[in-house]
Amino acid sequence: MEFLLKVYSKVNNEIVSFFGRLKLKLLGVDFGDNLKLFGTPIISLIKESKIIIGNNVVLCSSSKNTSLGVNHPVKLKTLRPNSRIVLCDDVGVSGATICAAKSVYIGYRTMLGANVMVIDTDFHPISPNNRRYNQNPEDIKSKRVIIGNDVFIGANTIILKGVTIGNNSVIGAGSVVTSSIPENVIAAGNPCKFISRINTSK
Repeated sequence: MEFLLKVYSKVNNEIVSFFGRLKLKLLGVDFGDNLKLFGTPIISLIKESKIIIGNNVVLCSSSKNTSLGVNHPVKLKTLRPNSRIVLCDDVGVSGATICAAKSVYIGYRTMLGANVMVIDTDFHPISPNNRRYNQNPEDIKSKRVIIGNDVFIGANTIILKGVTIGNNSVIGAGSVVTSSIPENVIAAGNPCKFISRINTSK
């Protein structure tokens, strides 16, 4: 019985991945080889914007396939023409939301834990004057986000506009990252701050 359940699960995952990849292709997402989809991601691609996904990327939108569970499917959303989301080769994402008004870049082999949010914009103007309805891009602050290679972002972390996270760094669960983090460090908290260095020679 256990063997049959494993076979069923594998076949089901392959079917979901096949139709998910077909959906992404129809939506205009550029993706590489061996994209694995557990559950169906939510994709919103504005005309003249781009979502680029590299080889061997895993997008997990199902609580059955990740230890912590996810609050919602992976969501990739571009907000303006010419905005870009780039997931490099071997990136893993679990139930994260990534929104780009300008650019969000996630480097090679980086992992985004359950329910992470990466956003490069304030979504609304800071000024209270007509804040509710003003969607003029010139009045809404946006700045690209860059996450380096081999970075691990802990569950429920929020990464805000203008942040760069250096290669190999670890961001503790539940952090709010409001400013850039150097490479080879552990950082955590609200706001996220340096805790210790990582010995990369081991």
